[in-house]
Amino acid sequence: MAGSDLTRLTVAELAERIRTKDVSPVEVTGAYLARIEALNPKVNAYITVTADRAREDARRAAEEIANGHYRGPLHGVPVALKDLFQTAGIRTTAGSKVLENWVPDEDATATRRLSEAGAVLLGKLNTHEFASGYTTNNDWFGPTRNPWDLERIPGGSSGGSGAAIAARLAAATLGTDTGGSIRVPAAFCGCVGFKPTYGRVSKAGVVPLSYQFDHVGPIVQSVRDAAIVLDAIQGYDPGDANSVRIAPADLLSGLEQGLRGLRVGLPVNYFFDLVDPEVMVAVSTAIDQLRDLGADVREVEIPHTDNLVRAWSTIVMTEVLEYHGPEFERRPQDFGPGLASWLSNPMPGGAAIAGSFRDIYAFTEGLRTVLEEVDVLVTPATPIPAPPIGPEVFEIDGVEHNGVSAIGRYMVPFNAARLPAVVLPCGFTEAGLPIGLQFAGRPFDEPTVLRAAFAYEQANDWHRRRPELD
Repeated sequence: MAGSDLTRLTVAELAERIRTKDVSPVEVTGAYLARIEALNPKVNAYITVTADRAREDARRAAEEIANGHYRGPLHGVPVALKDLFQTAGIRTTAGSKVLENWVPDEDATATRRLSEAGAVLLGKLNTHEFASGYTTNNDWFGPTRNPWDLERIPGGSSGGSGAAIAARLAAATLGTDTGGSIRVPAAFCGCVGFKPTYGRVSKAGVVPLSYQFDHVGPIVQSVRDAAIVLDAIQGYDPGDANSVRIAPADLLSGLEQGLRGLRVGLPVNYFFDLVDPEVMVAVSTAIDQLRDLGADVREVEIPHTDNLVRAWSTIVMTEVLEYHGPEFERRPQDFGPGLASWLSNPMPGGAAIAGSFRDIYAFTEGLRTVLEEVDVLVTPATPIPAPPIGPEVFEIDGVEHNGVSAIGRYMVPFNAARLPAVVLPCGFTEAGLPIGLQFAGRPFDEPTVLRAAFAYEQANDWHRRRPELD
């Protein structure tokens, strides 16, 4: 196959070609490296390209497979990591000037697990500075650009991860998600982004934004690919205090069960109170299709949403101030304006922090109660499609909103409640920008969330569409 054709294959398709020796990991890796060399200057998805390491990984994978030592569906598959994941011997910048020359001695747990699965490491991907925003307008490494429109943002903070998938610069990527940072780039770039239950995947060795709400997960081309990658990185890790000792989920065998009989909750409050008209049309059409596919769509009311974003923001702000405050005092010039403005705020008081946890717990209890009556929830992914690169104030119906309000408002709830959620494409605007649909479910019930998303995905071809940048 031609190199450009190889980069169009999903992980699942690529894995089968590699397993049967129809293509070599060396050939596939070469195709991706050539594409990165040609297109990364336009997209700016990568901070660091590890070409020599990738070729070495690919040669090793090819030899192992030729000798009958096939490790599984990621063996020989080229992947890339958001530059928050520690990589031994390879710099890990967190998109910052503070860590621009940091070379860790150890891999993050997720990095190591991908390596153990035989994946080929292509490099490290751009991120909003220290994962602190929704745009990936990075002051130190430049903005990442949305492959569907190079004058628009890819979302953040895992913008490099989403853009790399859309532009076919990696077969799979990892990102982190504190308030939508996996799912926003998936929505804006027309990809699949999956945030598992908090504690399903180790955060050990990942530069934090929020210890309370950070999640690790994949951004990929398809729901099946999300299951494959999550299967490789899931599992208990004593090196992460929040890791849960629970049996690994069977993420693949139930994908094709379909929607018939599945109870899908449609929120009547909060999740549709601020939506761009084109997003509303696409999401409403998708919900009608869920009914046609056999889902039992039921209206539900989500309690205790009034103070949710404020409570989440207070806790995140407290953690950002605690983590970065000392370094900011020593070298304020090495922090970008956006993060510096965060760090110039006073630390929230103890009563505010305690009250925020109370509000988060009340919301979580209410949401879990709703999920006893339905199997999954369906919502818009973001209120708007990808906005232009520029000032980080976003307009909806003539009213200006900040990033959480305009971009992350429908994702924050599932970080706050620590529940699994997946975003996948459900249409495009007249201007050709992707629109995302979100499914969320019960704690550690990733298989049902994936089942719902897969059934919708397979009834459409949205996930097969890719921008043409060549």
